[in-house]
Amino acid sequence: MTKELLQLSNVHAYYGKSHVLHGVSLNIGEGEIVSLLGRNGAGRSTTVKAIMGLVDAQGSVKWRGRELVGRKAFEIAHEGIGYVPENRDIFPRLTVGQNLLLGVKSGNKKGRWSLDDMFKLFPRLKEREHTAAGVLSGGEQQMLTLCRTLMGDPDLIMIDEPTEGLAPKIVELVADYLRELKRRGISVLLVEQKLTIALEVSERCLVMGHGRIVFEGSPAELKANSNVRKEWLEV
Repeated sequence: MTKELLQLSNVHAYYGKSHVLHGVSLNIGEGEIVSLLGRNGAGRSTTVKAIMGLVDAQGSVKWRGRELVGRKAFEIAHEGIGYVPENRDIFPRLTVGQNLLLGVKSGNKKGRWSLDDMFKLFPRLKEREHTAAGVLSGGEQQMLTLCRTLMGDPDLIMIDEPTEGLAPKIVELVADYLRELKRRGISVLLVEQKLTIALEVSERCLVMGHGRIVFEGSPAELKANSNVRKEWLEV
């Protein structure tokens, strides 16, 4: 049986007076990839931010049995949770290599990932190692953000819309990255709109609507459930 890493129970989240999450409950096991699907505004990104301590939240978010609600984002990161935001957040004036080294957790002697690993995953980053990150293309910046997060050696990585606005060739590179995480036993919470990638790499799919989980099941079960897809996913 898969050991549980992350457990959300009845989580509510707010932006000021706006009530965005309405009792979200979910769990992620060790080495498991779970996709969080739904239309824009469904609450997917807010769920990830609630886990990371970036929005006001109520309820329970437990990591290896320890409560995270009320803790600072940097403390949560040091627990072993990595976060790749949708806006990429690279350091534009630093080089690619410097950005990657900034991802290394303070005091981390020897993690599971090295610079060489990053360059094998995305050879384009090796070519750009000494280039300022601000001049990279959008796809290259996405590669850099994904790799910088891995340099912190997380046990769970939460990735928000990694393929948004990327060319099909880069989307396939991101899919390869997710497959590599799966091979190495890293847990992933993937926020994604491209159903094909989510169905390919995930063990389970969660669908959100109006700040709630409205479906949970395997990729095969989601494929077979046209009602859920029509009501909560298709445009």
